[in-house]
Amino acid sequence: MNEILIVDGYNVIGAWNELKELREKDFESARDLLINKMAEYQAVTGYRVIIIFDAYLIPGKETKTKQSTVEVIYTKKNEKADQKIEGLIRKLQNVKTRIHVATSDMAEQWAVFSQGALRKPSRELIEEIRKIDRQIGKTTMNDQPQGKRSVIQIDEETRAKLEKMRRGF
Repeated sequence: MNEILIVDGYNVIGAWNELKELREKDFESARDLLINKMAEYQAVTGYRVIIIFDAYLIPGKETKTKQSTVEVIYTKKNEKADQKIEGLIRKLQNVKTRIHVATSDMAEQWAVFSQGALRKPSRELIEEIRKIDRQIGKTTMNDQPQGKRSVIQIDEETRAKLEKMRRGF
């Protein structure tokens, strides 16, 4: 069975304390970090991940991109993320596909549930991502040979650039 996770991007950022704080300083970085975390989630779970960001009051047409194998959609002007999510469910739902929607918006959770999709509260998704982060951390620590470890000192800007390259940006 195909598993799809549709994420209400700004809703999840608002529910995730670290991303909410980052959003106050650097809006774009908060979005990028969510996309990176969802790419890791996709790699571990095998789900197809689609993140929807509201562009409700911003003029323009809908924009679709792919970042780190995650599909990212910015809605068109006057279209809310909720509307786009509900439309995607109608478009993608079939007997071979199970759709999950991550949002903390209770009204939206009930709307997607009534269309046959599964609800995933933002807090539950965040906890799953933290668990995946811990698993990745343990795996990478176990892969390091004990004893001989070379440490190369690099500044944070270079580290960020290397991480973006590693993730395919």
